[in-house]
Amino acid sequence: MEIKIERTKNPKTRPSDESKLGFGNYYTDHMFIMNYDEGQGWHDPRIVPYAPVELDPAAMCLHYGQEVFEGLKAYRCEDGEVRLFRPDKNMARLNLSNDRLCIPPIDEEFAVEAIKTLVKVDEDWIPSAEGTSLYIRPFIFAIDAHIGVHPAKHLLFMIILSPVGAYYPEGLNPVKIYVETNYVRAVKGGMGFTKTGGNYAASLKAQDEAEKVGYTQVLWLDGVERKYVEEVGTMNVFFVLDGEVVTPALQGSILGGITRMSCIEILKSWGLNVSERRISIDELSKAYDEGRLLEAFGSGTAAVISPIGELRWGDKVMEINNGEIGELSQKLYDTLTGIQWGKIEGPEGWSVKI
Repeated sequence: MEIKIERTKNPKTRPSDESKLGFGNYYTDHMFIMNYDEGQGWHDPRIVPYAPVELDPAAMCLHYGQEVFEGLKAYRCEDGEVRLFRPDKNMARLNLSNDRLCIPPIDEEFAVEAIKTLVKVDEDWIPSAEGTSLYIRPFIFAIDAHIGVHPAKHLLFMIILSPVGAYYPEGLNPVKIYVETNYVRAVKGGMGFTKTGGNYAASLKAQDEAEKVGYTQVLWLDGVERKYVEEVGTMNVFFVLDGEVVTPALQGSILGGITRMSCIEILKSWGLNVSERRISIDELSKAYDEGRLLEAFGSGTAAVISPIGELRWGDKVMEINNGEIGELSQKLYDTLTGIQWGKIEGPEGWSVKI
């Protein structure tokens, strides 16, 4: 399909200070839209000026939450090239979410081309300051004007772009994480493995309560036995125990992160013992008491690597690595960002030039 391009006649003023971008505060001049109609399939791909979307008040996405999304970044490299990081994996995961939410699959290769085309159109928006990038948000939502629970027959696939800095205010400094014991976010058989708004809506109450007591995010435990570590609200998690790097196994209730996948592959290439398994909060607490919990960090598109300096479980506060970034966390961050910014040659297919 040919992507039609309509360029804006009223370009926005771009942020002048890239050190103060924050995350999700600014949006570029254009956006991508493609329609789905039952019987016709996905059609009419176009890039148009960024603007509000008109929805009927009865639009099904507003009432039943049939929507999915993804997140990836474009990086302006020192050699002038603009690169994406493993976009094919993001589009494959989008289709995994689509299947669970009864949304028709997209053509993954075409979706990557749509991203590339949109980024080219708004290339001037890609920041170049250290640690900045262009965040890319593809998303799909139901637009049928109908009150009644059933899969939509009409949807929109959209992509918007946002120049960003660090996701967490702490930057690469270790964050404080609160272990959640009262609320449940997802269970096996539910939608925890997908990127859909309902998962994040379920996390808001716990997130709000954690912030009120000085913690950046919550660490979720499993929803059945309430003892096995799953993920942080916006990140997968890793724990460096003596002689082992552990990350919770993917069992249907947590997101299969692209950065998580990349971390595992890099760590294994370094010859480290990486385990994808169930790990209980009791095991972590015991390892901490015995001096074997050496590092903890989160991984995700937004933060890349975010070291965890403190875990609070009930009344127990566990300060990890003296509240400082660990050697392995730093090495992983340097390696991943080096590949993303084209400073390091990564595995074939990881860095995609636009």
